[in-house]
Amino acid sequence: MKFLKPLATLFCLLALCVLVVPNATADDWNRKTVITFSGPVEVPGVGAQILPAGTYVFKILNSQSDRHIVQIFNQDETHVFTTILAIPNYRLKTTDKTVITFRERPAGEPEALRAWFYPGREWGEEFVYAKSRAITLAKEANEPVLATPMELAAAPVEALETAPVEAVAPTGDPVELAQVVEPPPVATAAAEVDPLPKTASPLSLIAVLGLLMLGAGFALSAFSKRVV
Repeated sequence: MKFLKPLATLFCLLALCVLVVPNATADDWNRKTVITFSGPVEVPGVGAQILPAGTYVFKILNSQSDRHIVQIFNQDETHVFTTILAIPNYRLKTTDKTVITFRERPAGEPEALRAWFYPGREWGEEFVYAKSRAITLAKEANEPVLATPMELAAAPVEALETAPVEAVAPTGDPVELAQVVEPPPVATAAAEVDPLPKTASPLSLIAVLGLLMLGAGFALSAFSKRVV
């Protein structure tokens, strides 16, 4: 029965390996994406500004609300340029590459960031501008733009989670959000469609398996001691 003791140790080591695996999937969880702009780009949010051409890192901030908070960092992630409120936008076809869309601007003006789609995901992030700026962009592009009446310049990140969001027409009048963001397809009896962004994760299952393996290791260890 001497083989039981090393077997129990092996079970414990395997369980610990399973329990630490989730750390390796952090980039997919926060959707870290490195993006290079060939020209200047206007970005909304807290810290709204014109980013010069260069390489930046996009991440989803850990948020407990149904809103998505996106942060844009410099390339080495030592500085946050802006923190942006976004709401989910649905696309019918996914791609295996990052997709960034912009708002139409007059010739010579920097492109204005509109949405970000992470590879393989049907749901992307449609960015929200301060209302005064959103109306200007709506007039230039002749299409509705997502807006918030909140004063973003001084807003803490937590406030973005509950900030009101509307869509404004080129006239400045509010319109339905559906005119800006694509709603999910209608569910049918043959195929049910999940109306929420894909946030499911195997982490819970991995944790349970790890605990079961750890328990098995302890049980084998105790049994080997009794047998000896």
